[in-house]
Amino acid sequence: MQAKPQKSGSVVELERQEAKYVIHPSRVAAVRDFIRPFVMPDPNAEGYPPEYTVTTLQLDSSAMTLYRAKEEESLNRFKLRIRTYDSVVGSPIFLEIKRKLNGVVSKSRATIDTAKWGPMPFLDPNSPITLKSDREHWNYLEFIRLVKEIGARPIVKVRYHRESYLGTNDNYARVTFDRKMCYQPSRSWNVFEDDGRWWNMDVDEVFHLPYSGVILELKAFNEAPLWMLDLAHRFDLVRVGFCKYFSAVRLESLFSGTMYSDTSETCVVA
Repeated sequence: MQAKPQKSGSVVELERQEAKYVIHPSRVAAVRDFIRPFVMPDPNAEGYPPEYTVTTLQLDSSAMTLYRAKEEESLNRFKLRIRTYDSVVGSPIFLEIKRKLNGVVSKSRATIDTAKWGPMPFLDPNSPITLKSDREHWNYLEFIRLVKEIGARPIVKVRYHRESYLGTNDNYARVTFDRKMCYQPSRSWNVFEDDGRWWNMDVDEVFHLPYSGVILELKAFNEAPLWMLDLAHRFDLVRVGFCKYFSAVRLESLFSGTMYSDTSETCVVA
């Protein structure tokens, strides 16, 4: 696949490799210095370090089918989510399907104009929603199909700050740092609606470490560029499987008194 780095809001379909790591906050500056010659700030981000806010409404079936697929580490699984990159009403909303097939991650999305957003307008394929392209239209129909097929409904909203960089000399390379993670249970389809208190996810129960970590993620097509491999070697990075949706549901169930065995962990070696 050949492509140039694109803004977060412009990607319609993407297939890539992803590697996630949990690092101590004190190491972020050193990693940032290491990648500086190879990257540029994400055009969607503001300030320095370049950041934006991500709010994601995660959907699942009443039986928590998508959550269970992650817990069981199914080789082929997917997530359904409604996402915005700004918490201000009026920002574009993205309907996203994120699939993981034999270790390869693919993401497809359709962009919805917030001004036309209603309680559940996208569930009707004949609703008067204008999409940017034929490809987005098919992504939109596929999202509807999966929502109806599994009976998906809102489960939880996750919000975090993302520091984001794009590779300057690669077909596609991206480095992100996610921090200040929080969540709230939600039954509303409105990603902007505040359903109450936001609960902190930067806690030991999430990372299983004696500190609150930062999620470092490296993303690339097929083979990672050499500087990413050097980065992982230089900082002795240990790859983990980390899912914010899984972590939020697990935390909520812990608050409700659920007990987990040592074999059911949020953050495990990939």
